[in-house]
Amino acid sequence: MNKKILFIQPSIYDDRGRIVKKRKLYFVGLAYPVLASLLPEGWSCEICIETIEDIPYDTDADVIGIGGMGHAANRGKDIAIEFKKRGKIVFMGGPMVSLVPEIAKEYCDFVMIGDSEETIKQVCHDLEHGCVKPFYEQPITKLELPTPRYDLVLDKRIGDFLPVQAGRGCPNSCKFCSIYCIYRNKYLKRSIDEVVRDIEHVKSLGFKKFLLIDDNIVADEEYMLELCRRIKPLKMKWMSQCAIQIAENEELLRAVADSGCYTLSFGLESISKANLDSFHKSWCDPKRYIEIIKKVNAAGIEVASEMIVGAEHDTRESLMETVKFIKQTDIIAPKFYCLTPIPGTDLFKEMKEKGKITDYDYFKYKPSISVLDTPNMTAQEVTDCYWEVYNKLYTVPAILKRTIFHKRFLKHPGRTMFYLMVNFVYRSQIKRKIAPNIL
Repeated sequence: MNKKILFIQPSIYDDRGRIVKKRKLYFVGLAYPVLASLLPEGWSCEICIETIEDIPYDTDADVIGIGGMGHAANRGKDIAIEFKKRGKIVFMGGPMVSLVPEIAKEYCDFVMIGDSEETIKQVCHDLEHGCVKPFYEQPITKLELPTPRYDLVLDKRIGDFLPVQAGRGCPNSCKFCSIYCIYRNKYLKRSIDEVVRDIEHVKSLGFKKFLLIDDNIVADEEYMLELCRRIKPLKMKWMSQCAIQIAENEELLRAVADSGCYTLSFGLESISKANLDSFHKSWCDPKRYIEIIKKVNAAGIEVASEMIVGAEHDTRESLMETVKFIKQTDIIAPKFYCLTPIPGTDLFKEMKEKGKITDYDYFKYKPSISVLDTPNMTAQEVTDCYWEVYNKLYTVPAILKRTIFHKRFLKHPGRTMFYLMVNFVYRSQIKRKIAPNIL
């Protein structure tokens, strides 16, 4: 057989069923460059990112690997079907597929469940000998990785930064979260030497920025402090996501900022304490959100946010209060998701028992469409509110107010212009009924 894998990162369908395409990709996925670095001798691969390029259905690769984030699973399924028609060996992986492997198996030859670093060599061996198993699953117990094959994406239309992984998993137990479902409070860290090695490699490729991939970079504060001390001399700019507790540790917040971090994304979820308690996120106090955001901004770090629409205590009125909150805090890039009962999560089990799920076609789940009836709103009303919230926050005046007409523009004109562009890209997506995303 031809020992070559074509890895495909699917795009998504918009709410009208069209494939989402972009001229440029800013957030490059890390999974395929990592897996490419782990392939055994004699194996080669290519990476196709459908958002910015066409899928080469006439590829000379016999083996097709399809992954992607949860809401890309539906498009991934259709790609798998087409390649199977063409006689290719197809496997699938990624978060959503890992949570419903039996369903995914209907569309491909085998499924890689969860982390794939420990199984990719076995997969290649079994492919060579014609004895592939239907499922491969081997949770990692330590996070040790070679330098990713960034060279496989450098010739694509990508932005001015590359991803580097520090940790994986999270110690928190949010009931809607697929990370909690997969890792169950485990948090694995790479050695700081490894992380710095990859950052230095990214710098050697001519990049001045990187995205630190980690489900919660403040899960180990001492680790993060030391990592920041090692990053600072490299004079690189970076961004990441973490829990809001970072604002409680002034030394850590200062170290993160001093090391070059310019944006952190927080999962604020809701300004309702009752909602946060119902999510098992009672350690968050929404009364302190404004104070925390101001503290992070004062350190020189922009705040992006992710919040949920359609929680148990949400009403249209409470969601309009959320709009006011975003405008009051001037969060630079607010994003929203309809609360989704991802299979395997505590939320799914609870909502299924209560008979609140309106659609069990998991592959069609996406952040812009609710499939949950709540005590105060139907699933359709939640979906309508989702778009109403976005349309109110991404008007031209609202965008200008939080970017070039904001004091941040005088302090950081370059990055404010970048976020001005991001905001208008999001606005364009919203107008086309595409949930703003990081594809």
